[in-house]
Formats: sequence, C-alpha cells, structure tokens
Amino acid sequence: MTNRTQPALVKLGDTDLTVADAAEDIRGHTVVDQQGEDIGTVEGLMIDEDERKVRFLRVAAGGFLGIGEKTFLIPVDAVSRIEGDQVHVDRTRDHITGGPSYDPDLAEQTDIWESSYGYYGYT
Repeated sequence: MTNRTQPALVKLGDTDLTVADAAEDIRGHTVVDQQGEDIGTVEGLMIDEDERKVRFLRVAAGGFLGIGEKTFLIPVDAVSRIEGDQVHVDRTRDHITGGPSYDPDLAEQTDIWESSYGYYGYT
C-alpha cells in the first residue's frame, strides 16, 4: 500500500453493488490456511468506496454457535486460490487468529488499512 490516505471501507452488502458473476461470490465459503486447516467462514466482503474493489474478506472464526466467535479482515492479497467452496490463504490459522479483530465501528476509518495490511506484510 502507499502512504496516501485510503478510502473508507464498506460492506459490499451495504451498497447497491453486486458481485459481477454470482457463481464467483465467495461469501459463505470456508477459509482454509496454507496447511489445509479450516479457519472460518467468509461472512462478507469489504470494498473501498473510491475504486469499488474488494479489499478484504470479513471472516468469522472460532466459537460455538456464534458464542466466542471473532471476526477478522483478511486482505484479498492473501488469497492463494479458490477451489469449490473453499478459499485458500497463504497464512496459517494461528497467524490469522492472532491478528487484529474486525471492529465494525472502525471499518470506516482509514487506519484499518494500515493495521491490517501491515500485519499481513502488505505495506
């Protein structure tokens, strides 16, 4: 990422935008780490308002029946491949679950870009 001010992130579902090809919509898919271990489920896609591009996957992980569940933003840059209903990422489960949690109250703040991209090494 550059040092310019980043646009706010918004949930794709909160806009009038859609995924161009419904067959390529990965919401609801299982996220799998580089060792084949399940991490969680793609709850949503976060886009930047200026370029209208998906920048992050909003992934729910852990917990049981929603209790104790945490949500993380994973940069789309970390996606290595998509196979069927699985989204493979190039990080370990521990790395992702050890990262900053998603806070919907902070999603519109531009510093979320730096903290998330920085954590994953995409600065």
